[in-house]
Amino acid sequence: MQPRKSPTVYDVAEHAGVSIATVSRVLRTPEKVAEATRDRVHRSVHELGYVPNASARSLAGRSTGVLGLLIPGHDIPSGGRRPTDAPGSVEFLDDHDDSHADPFHDRYFERLVRGAEAATWRAGYALLVAAGTSVSREMVLRDLTGRVDGLAVVSRTLPDDLVRRAARSVPLVLVAGAQPDVTDSVQVDNRGGMSALTRYVLEVKPPGPTLYLAGPPDSPDAAARELGFHDAVRATDGAWSTAPADFTWQGGHDAIVDRLRSTAPGAVIGANDQSALGALAALQEAGVRVPEECVVTGFDGIDESRYSRPALTTVRQPTTELGIRAAEALLRRIAHPGSAPTHQQLPVDVLLRASSGARNRRA
Repeated sequence: MQPRKSPTVYDVAEHAGVSIATVSRVLRTPEKVAEATRDRVHRSVHELGYVPNASARSLAGRSTGVLGLLIPGHDIPSGGRRPTDAPGSVEFLDDHDDSHADPFHDRYFERLVRGAEAATWRAGYALLVAAGTSVSREMVLRDLTGRVDGLAVVSRTLPDDLVRRAARSVPLVLVAGAQPDVTDSVQVDNRGGMSALTRYVLEVKPPGPTLYLAGPPDSPDAAARELGFHDAVRATDGAWSTAPADFTWQGGHDAIVDRLRSTAPGAVIGANDQSALGALAALQEAGVRVPEECVVTGFDGIDESRYSRPALTTVRQPTTELGIRAAEALLRRIAHPGSAPTHQQLPVDVLLRASSGARNRRA
């Protein structure tokens, strides 16, 4: 979709029936403007799709030389070390239960950023990475759009209406999701990969029902993987069920603790590696032997999956390549703004490891 001409601050002022100075105050120091006026200006900004820095760049007639990547953010609490800590003090923490692990560490996005950055630098651009929480994502989007020549957005970061709005004012590529009539997209074969893995698990697992650990309800990746799981289990007569795990270690761990109160599964299939690793830990804590009594698998191929004991069988998605392809698609969109949207789907592969049993068990 070819971006339309960006609205200016003059358009917003006219639409809202206020002065240009008032619009500027609302955007920069909203606390100094009456609530009714603020609301009127914000409505005009939203309806017109106004982006302050983008319009300034348009008036200047030059590019920024920067591409943007918007990824999901977290509401991180303020604080840190105790206020009484003196410089040089060292605190000892009991971390035998892994309770002090960084909850915001995510290898998936590290690899995605690495790929996008490599392709961006090769083309002579810099990469600006930003993350917005549910509260601030519209503000982050507005600010980021005005600072870059093009924007790659991880799909679950923004609702569909914000993606459509952003695509009208800046070249945009959607990563790990698609809006076919709106903009370019790059994703992996989540459905096919999960379907293939599930069929394999059903062949090699010991007796017992199959438990699927589902991802977040707002994630296109999670939705596609769950469809792949259903594609495979519908063709069998075995018992199976699903439980929410939210793509997190804790979610996978809690789901298994809850399930073991009633029935021990013969297989646990995680929608991602982190939830599968949490499930693996919970099974081991309960004395369930993996893979002898329960097979466990994941999806993503993060580094941690190689070092678990037993090592985790997983679907490896080419996350670094996903970042490269997203940046390259964005560069093509910038060079050819009027071309039809393109949609790429990258293949995945299954890494067979000890958590799914001995190699000679494969049919």
